[in-house]
Amino acid sequence: MSTLFTPLKLRGLEIPNRAWMSPMCMYSAQSEGPETGVPTDFHLAHLADRAAGGLGLVMVEATAVRPDGRISPWDLGLWNDRQQEAFTRITAAIRAHGAVPAIQLAHAGRKASVDKPWLGNRPVAPADGGWTTVGPSAEPFHDHPAPAELTVEEIGQLVSDFATAAERSLAAGFEVVEVHGAHGYLLNSFLSPAANHRADAYGGTLENRMRFPLEVVEAVRAVWPEHLPVLFRTSATDWISENTEDRREGWTVEDTVRLAKELQTRGVDLLDVSSGGMVHDASIPAALDYQVPFAERVRQETGLPTAAVGLILEPAQAEEIVASGRADAVFLGRQLLREPYWAHRAADELGAESRWPIQYGYAVGRSRK
Repeated sequence: MSTLFTPLKLRGLEIPNRAWMSPMCMYSAQSEGPETGVPTDFHLAHLADRAAGGLGLVMVEATAVRPDGRISPWDLGLWNDRQQEAFTRITAAIRAHGAVPAIQLAHAGRKASVDKPWLGNRPVAPADGGWTTVGPSAEPFHDHPAPAELTVEEIGQLVSDFATAAERSLAAGFEVVEVHGAHGYLLNSFLSPAANHRADAYGGTLENRMRFPLEVVEAVRAVWPEHLPVLFRTSATDWISENTEDRREGWTVEDTVRLAKELQTRGVDLLDVSSGGMVHDASIPAALDYQVPFAERVRQETGLPTAAVGLILEPAQAEEIVASGRADAVFLGRQLLREPYWAHRAADELGAESRWPIQYGYAVGRSRK
């Protein structure tokens, strides 16, 4: 029997299998006007098709909790009624195909206000439709403009913004909410000493640097139903300390284990373990399964369920990760852009039952006779 295609229960929610779609930004929303940040027909087709592809959970891309939290002006948002209403089509479509609808709530921090990747990913100035970015300190990312250092009062407002977006997520029909604390974006930048140079209660010691992300998690958990899970995505390492020639101080795997323990006490049900994104010049040894050891270590040392992500390409590879107990689930990203029906191929190869849409299953079944 395939472990990948067994259900995973988190709180009162049963997810039908352990092959999940990772949040991937599409940069395809309107950038201005009443439809700013609103999911479009493209998003509906894109996400519904992956649900039809047999995945257990489909997570919507990083969705900003307020306008300046978008990575680009063309990102999704969930700060108003129009956005919330439009998301109900998407959650209904995902659920109709037997998958669990999930959403990642985010603020891009000092890495916000950039152009689309295929247009160069360059910073977009306020005069051109961008905005002044914010961060824990006035420390820029690479060649971006320096962000405005957030005040304590502004941090408190952001905590409230995440909670409000979580309430809107629930009203829109999502069953899983993930807090984005990875890849150098706002919450991650508070965690890492590479970006956080504050001298107040939100900087300095590890305890202080964890304070803001933990406050966000507490606020989200407080408004999210007890029977539904909250996830947290983390960058397990900045890939700074692994380079013995790099004298900068960064976030480490050991820090991630400590963070995981704190998240667990605050009601996080699974840690989505990625890495990198804090500094532009990190040396990252990307290879098959290269981030899986981080998920495995957190799971072993804390007991917190984890999901592995990053260059997971083949069914046998995904099966080994979950069957061996290295992680409880796998998130697939770019592979699902190349192969939307990956989960059906995986089920066939692993001897599990494919969950084809009934309209497709009839044709697929007949074609094999």
